[in-house]
Amino acid sequence: MDDHYYMKLALDLAKKTRNQTSPNPSVGAVIVKNNNIIGFGAHLQAGESHAEVAALNMAKEKAKDATMYVTLEPCSHVGKTGSCAEAIIESDLKKVHIATEDPNERVAGKGIEKLKSANVEVTTGLLKYEAQEINKHFFTSMMRKRPFITLKQATSLDGKIATYMGESKWITSQESRMEVHKDRCLHDAILVGVNTVINDNPELTVRLTECNKQPIRLILDTNLRTPISSNVVTDHLTKTWIFVGKHVDASLINQFNQFKEVEVFQLDTSAIALVDVLNILHKRELRSVYVEGGATVNASFLQEGLIDEVHTYLAPILIGGATSLTSFQGKGVERLADAFQLEIKEIKQIGQDLKIISRGVN
Repeated sequence: MDDHYYMKLALDLAKKTRNQTSPNPSVGAVIVKNNNIIGFGAHLQAGESHAEVAALNMAKEKAKDATMYVTLEPCSHVGKTGSCAEAIIESDLKKVHIATEDPNERVAGKGIEKLKSANVEVTTGLLKYEAQEINKHFFTSMMRKRPFITLKQATSLDGKIATYMGESKWITSQESRMEVHKDRCLHDAILVGVNTVINDNPELTVRLTECNKQPIRLILDTNLRTPISSNVVTDHLTKTWIFVGKHVDASLINQFNQFKEVEVFQLDTSAIALVDVLNILHKRELRSVYVEGGATVNASFLQEGLIDEVHTYLAPILIGGATSLTSFQGKGVERLADAFQLEIKEIKQIGQDLKIISRGVN
């Protein structure tokens, strides 16, 4: 068995925890000695042991002169848990294979340098792309100082999200809607505009028993029109954060104080600027946002270039009509050269629909 095999095992461990470690990254570690696995572990939840420490605790004294395969650079600082680099050094590991460096400025290269300074042999880059893909939300958050933005759209084959009368339930299949719940579970928050709340009164929750968390619900609501009786306010299923403009009267905001899961953020501008919203989310350590807004919200993210990934569900129907709604309102671009560029990463069939995952190339 080669190095790729053991790193692949570590990556598989990291994948298992992708929806439960935020704001921390998902990390897996495997310790090998004489071609035998003597320890393995994964970071399970923020505040709990890191993957390296879990693997070392399993290997115990056998870790001396062994080799570790870890998907992310071991931390060198002491936070809610101890320094993983120091734990590796104290265990007398001989060699550490690291898939990718940590983009967190508190770590970035410091963990590697600490290991090398203690005469631990270190290699980096083994299955680097796969490791970064597992933690794409975390990497974007660290490098761009904002959450990773996934925009979801469900359309007919001719690109419509509703009929000319506004009917949209349901364009895609039940199988696609269940797939959406899986994707919701992988994100820290779900974002919509206030019109979605008013028109549909959605719950914006994950309805899957295997999901161990509920994303925070984010509502863009310039004038605070969110009905105080709406599900996102009254159902107590998860937190709801409402973003409003500076002109909203304090008495209107205070009406929401009776709901402990609801928080209203009043911005310093009359119109809601997405950059301001994302700054708040980043400071609150939200690493990812799943945008399920309508055409107006979608257009705002597109105009600002704040889209990292697009999930498109294509239903095998044709709606037609010049006035039937499309995924993005607004004027759009004048020249094709100015279009937002995407790269198709995956296409798969969900029920009778197609799911297309595209990644921004900018």
